[in-house]
Amino acid sequence: MLTLERAKELLNTTTTEEHLFLHAKNVMAAMGGLAKHFGEDVAHWQAIGYLHDYDYEQHPEEHLKYTQAPLKEAGLTDEEIRAILAHGYEIINDVEPRTNLEKSLFTVDELTGIIQAAARMRPAGITDMEVSSFMKKFKDKKFAAKCDRELIKKGCAMLNMEVKDVASICIEAMKEFAQELQLGAKE
Repeated sequence: MLTLERAKELLNTTTTEEHLFLHAKNVMAAMGGLAKHFGEDVAHWQAIGYLHDYDYEQHPEEHLKYTQAPLKEAGLTDEEIRAILAHGYEIINDVEPRTNLEKSLFTVDELTGIIQAAARMRPAGITDMEVSSFMKKFKDKKFAAKCDRELIKKGCAMLNMEVKDVASICIEAMKEFAQELQLGAKE
């Protein structure tokens, strides 16, 4: 089973850009929150979240095309690899998310971008952020415009959850990692 330590080792072999590591940490934190919500293995879901963009820096135009073979060779299970591939569903592949793990990763990959951007605008960062203030930013299509809101809504529908409920779980989980995510209170 993939551990967070192993996920970090593997991502370090393909990634150098700090913003990509920060994104990995955001997704890792959010995935832990959803794992807890679904009664799943928090550490395992965090590891999957951390590693999800394994080939992105090296192959941004062909993201996920260079993921399966090296991760199989690195010892990941078929289920772990499929979860990572499924976050590209209908964007760059046809691996449809089926499990809660796959659906969660599909959803939070974009969702954490808006949460992170909203938290950065606040004096206390994410530490006192409420879902209501997130939802105002979510509804403003000009805010964090590159984050695909329709994809987030689709992922939430797959999970049979409302956007505000998924966002609330992710925000609370990300608060636990506020300093590591550079989302703590501004000094």
